[in-house]
Amino acid sequence: MPALSRRSALALGAAALATPHLANAQAGKLSVSVWGGSWRDLVASQVGRKFTAETGAPVEFVTGGTIDRLNKAKLAKGSPETDITFTTSHIGWLYANDGLFETLDLGRIPNAAGLVPQARISPMHVGAWSYVYTIGYRPDIVKDMAFESWADLWKPAMADRLAAPDWDPSHLIAVACKLEGVPITEWQRAQGRLRALRPSFHAFYTSDANGQQLIGSGETPVQVILSMNAHYMAAQGTPLRLAMPREGAVLGIDTVSVMQGSRRQELAYRFINTVLDPEVQAAIATEKKGSPTVAGARLAPEVASLPGIFTSAEQWNTQALVIDHRLRAEKTAEWRQWFQENIIAR
Repeated sequence: MPALSRRSALALGAAALATPHLANAQAGKLSVSVWGGSWRDLVASQVGRKFTAETGAPVEFVTGGTIDRLNKAKLAKGSPETDITFTTSHIGWLYANDGLFETLDLGRIPNAAGLVPQARISPMHVGAWSYVYTIGYRPDIVKDMAFESWADLWKPAMADRLAAPDWDPSHLIAVACKLEGVPITEWQRAQGRLRALRPSFHAFYTSDANGQQLIGSGETPVQVILSMNAHYMAAQGTPLRLAMPREGAVLGIDTVSVMQGSRRQELAYRFINTVLDPEVQAAIATEKKGSPTVAGARLAPEVASLPGIFTSAEQWNTQALVIDHRLRAEKTAEWRQWFQENIIAR
């Protein structure tokens, strides 16, 4: 994070004296758990900088993978290493079920009043930004296909062209249930459709980087892909398009929460309020090409028009295919095992 100017430092000092309820907390740092790399940089630049300017409190980051950070939090239960945690909506339910999150007092987060309904994940965690998993394809290779429906992935012309993440089959399970007209709680009734997709697969990618390499080279010209990654690749010159199937694109939401036992809750609430500031939300959406989770975030037309970015209640309600976040947390291990044994290993 860039150093503050001398004038800013003096102003912050005055602000600290004017807000004695924050003064003691400023003796330490607000600690934030987040993924590393560009995600850490995003939170530092778009949230941390504004937060520090307003409170005088510095922010430190503890980074790691999704499950690694969850396991560390379990070991530190009651005496958390961090005050704030960013994680996915469904993994957040694993934290919550283990008593690792505080129940949020939304009255202490004024900007939470603007949260869209889909971002109110639980009483313990709320959406910080969103994205979709949908169909990405190379129109220079896959010609005469527009992917108006997820059902197009099952067409004979798709044989040996498709890739999907090997670590999370929930997207395709939700899609298969939608196409079969069965609730996801009865996903076993869609297993036949899932098995019928096997001929379409060429590969299963093991990481975002691996997936980008596969579609970038054209080895798998069609993918179930994270919209943010697709927009990034397109901006770098890859001829890549995102489809928005009529059944909806599978919604993903990354969330923010206060750790149970945090000794800096006043600052933690101020931090979440900064995350949900409409201007911060717009900056995050512009940088990562995801959807703001609060109403009132103003995006430039060239960003708002991108597939998978929702800026209206109608888009949220008609274009987002939502998997119940708590159910997803409960079923992820079962779904992965079934998918590995019946789809990937065949």
